[in-house]
Amino acid sequence: MGFFVAFEGLDGSGSSTQAQLLERHFKFRKRAVLLTKEPTNNLIGGLVRGQLTHDWKSSMECLQLLFAADRAHHLEKEIEPALKRNFVVISDRYKSSSIAFGSLETDKEWLIKINEKFREPDLTILLKVSPETCIKRMRNRPSIELFEEEKKLEKVWNVYESFVSENVVLVDGEKNIDEIHDEIVKLVGDKMKGHEVASLL
Repeated sequence: MGFFVAFEGLDGSGSSTQAQLLERHFKFRKRAVLLTKEPTNNLIGGLVRGQLTHDWKSSMECLQLLFAADRAHHLEKEIEPALKRNFVVISDRYKSSSIAFGSLETDKEWLIKINEKFREPDLTILLKVSPETCIKRMRNRPSIELFEEEKKLEKVWNVYESFVSENVVLVDGEKNIDEIHDEIVKLVGDKMKGHEVASLL
């Protein structure tokens, strides 16, 4: 079985950048790696993205059920098959995002319930970046999605922090990008001991 690592954090925390750097790290070392993300680019993920960018609107409960359906499809079609082939699977966001962001508008316990049967990552990297810094970073983006106001981000972060455990590790996301990457490589390397990862050689 391969190794499943998820990147989490507030919008603007750098999760996409660090996920890409980790993929590059494994590719350079000729390891089988899959970089993926949520919401996905599949049909259900497209519906989710459409609501996040205000192209259409439904209730928050409907949105969270779509997130869960997208995740179920993501696991079945991408994540599980890759893990069975001993790939390192890197996901830019996973179920912690649904619970943390979704709890702004819906019941946290319900969100945990509808996501509880989904596989837990072997390691979740939670990038700690202040809401103020995240907002500043996002001002450079062409569009800002739902949830991206500072007070809301503070509430989201409080939920994220409650997940910290042996397999959900906080990393300072306000350091230099390369320093963050080096720390993540070490964390992943330590956690991967005992996991069989396929080689591309």
